[in-house]
Amino acid sequence: MSKRFKESNLEGHSGLHFNTAATAEPDVPPALKESNKLSATSMGENSIPSFKAADLVVRPSSRPKAKQPTFSFGTAFTDHMLSIEWTLSEGWQTPLIRPLGSLSLHPACSALHYGIQLFEGLKAYRGDDNRVRIFRPMLNMSRMARSARRACLPAFDQSELLECIRRLVELDQDWVPHTASHSLYIRPTFISTESSLGIKKPTCALLYVIMCQAGSYFNDEAEPVSLWADPKYTRAWKGGTGDCKMGGNYGGALLAQHEAMDYGCQQVLWLHGGDHQITEAGSMNIFLHWINEDGEEELATPPLDGIILPGITRQSILELTSKWGGFKATERYLTMGQLCTALKQQRVKEMFGSGTACMICPIGRVFYQGETLRIPSSRQEISSRLTSRIAKALTDIQSGHGLQCDPPFPTETLTRVKTPSDPRKRKPVTVDQRQRWNPTSASSRSHARTRAQRLDFPGVAPMGETSLRTHH
Repeated sequence: MSKRFKESNLEGHSGLHFNTAATAEPDVPPALKESNKLSATSMGENSIPSFKAADLVVRPSSRPKAKQPTFSFGTAFTDHMLSIEWTLSEGWQTPLIRPLGSLSLHPACSALHYGIQLFEGLKAYRGDDNRVRIFRPMLNMSRMARSARRACLPAFDQSELLECIRRLVELDQDWVPHTASHSLYIRPTFISTESSLGIKKPTCALLYVIMCQAGSYFNDEAEPVSLWADPKYTRAWKGGTGDCKMGGNYGGALLAQHEAMDYGCQQVLWLHGGDHQITEAGSMNIFLHWINEDGEEELATPPLDGIILPGITRQSILELTSKWGGFKATERYLTMGQLCTALKQQRVKEMFGSGTACMICPIGRVFYQGETLRIPSSRQEISSRLTSRIAKALTDIQSGHGLQCDPPFPTETLTRVKTPSDPRKRKPVTVDQRQRWNPTSASSRSHARTRAQRLDFPGVAPMGETSLRTHH
């Protein structure tokens, strides 16, 4: 059965990395270095018994859904999904792209009873050149692999999963919005399908990916959000799973979220410990732009100490702003006491959250111990806000303008779907007819090493380019 594609282009986007070949390495926090190291060394490994993207079976939907003109986040799903089953006895099965549909699970499924599951969230953006780019997907694959180890779910080859996801986006690329303020949200999910009430390491699992259209959470007219800070609720603790993207971390936050709304606040500012350390805001990482105790202008965010989710946007902001100059970009502990003192001394410039869903979300006030703390960002001129500068820089990169940033950042090509300029010359291409990058071939490995060195990603082999002809 032929697979049909619309005229478009799809390429992966690595986003931001330090140019270690051209300049000395900046002062990067140790946790950030380790995160980059994990991402670099885990991609492209073929030693893990895993499914292969080359074996991917595609069963296109015979009844494509109509695109919705308006939608809310998480409601307008695309036509297809990716699913890959695993069993202890047989290992990974053939990856399958099929029409979006319900799952069949045993009532004793341990994902339902004991929360043995995890998920990821990443986005694909359509640029002005009509190409679709996935923002830093290799970091999501690395984080997903770490979460899987924590949940005792089986290992997988990250590059193979990424290629399967690319193929899914490629098939449903018409769902990627053409407006700059919208994107395609990609939700990889990994669950145990163990049909037993015993609490044990799963012997069967399902990895699947669904996608939906998403609107922007940030624009220049966006009102800053309000936060409720109360230490009686704790999102995460040392030795727990707060640094993993697991459903229990989010479902367990619902009660606090509703209590925050009772106080007239939109989100929870999660605190930790007796000194009320600031950790996260809702499902966002937190940043404070201020003049610190030493009189230095600083952009600070809590460190990755096991209770903070290592956000992709968070990491990107640290890497980006550390090159700008004019202020420090720092991982450090922040407490409510420090925030209150800084506000009284008028040393706070801005406070904002970051995440894949919201990207950048300014914070306007914090309700803490019966007092409303006003964050001055809402009284600043929009053009002078650091949040606006960061949001524009990230948006430019996500839309393909990364090389025009100051300073410039390299991009790593995942794949491009090349189409003839004349639609009448397009020819159908079946799944089996595709020319694919062979990671075992000497020429492909040589090409990958050359590109990795040129793009200043030592040891990270990018996915090769695939030429596809399409028909109208």
